[in-house]
Amino acid sequence: MSETAPSPKKNSDLPARFAAGVIMIAVALVATYASGWWFRILAALAASVMVLEWSDMHRAPRVWAWLAVLGIAAVLLGFAERLFSAATNNPELIDPADLRGAWPGFAAVAVLSAVTGLLSRRLSMGWGVLYIGIPAFALVLINWAWAELVLWLFLVVWATDIFAYFAGRAIGGPKLAPRISPNKTWAGLLGGVLGAAIVAWVAAHYMQLEEIFLYLGAPMGLLAQLGDLYESSVKRRLGVKDSGTILPGHGGVLDRLDGMLPVVLATFAVLMLLSTGTL
Repeated sequence: MSETAPSPKKNSDLPARFAAGVIMIAVALVATYASGWWFRILAALAASVMVLEWSDMHRAPRVWAWLAVLGIAAVLLGFAERLFSAATNNPELIDPADLRGAWPGFAAVAVLSAVTGLLSRRLSMGWGVLYIGIPAFALVLINWAWAELVLWLFLVVWATDIFAYFAGRAIGGPKLAPRISPNKTWAGLLGGVLGAAIVAWVAAHYMQLEEIFLYLGAPMGLLAQLGDLYESSVKRRLGVKDSGTILPGHGGVLDRLDGMLPVVLATFAVLMLLSTGTL
């Protein structure tokens, strides 16, 4: 998300940007509340669009992108149901043995990544499937095990974006990584981390999550911004401005969810450690 004052042209996009943002948040909240199949379908749709956008950015033939999309959908809907039935969503007690069942799902995504990369003869396509598919499967599992935790990580990522945006605009100052993302500032980075820390503590306290989630906001906010910077570096290398145009005023789905991908992985890792009694 840009942190400097928008140009007059960008100002004209603000109503569309705000409306699209509200709709995206509303859809995510409804799907999270409904959980089960509604959430899985939304996760599969988002992952599929991100894979298509990744393919377009790398100018890969669409046939390989659609192959990857079919594979991602099969893993997130079919294989996930086999391993973690939506009928048993949100069990009262998390069994460590159940969470270890995630590894076959991750392995399936890895196999799909290898197949896509080999058949397309493009390592970038294989990496894209892995980069998007692993967090998407982890998110489905987090929702199955602890739906409130999905809401917590959503709030943390949204807070990071919002606080970084306003801190960057209000304070400005030295650029964070001018060669990668010219608009990002150190003030925005610190503002995003601080906002994530505050929101994470309040959300974890209100939702009565495990104590560790009270203090994970700052590192998660940093991860979210690193995820954003990674995608910015990819776009800069490929010479594209946005990953897509599907979201008015925002660009592509990958542009909006790039920061969430590493946060999902980190949250899943914490959940695994909690389930085994390590934390």
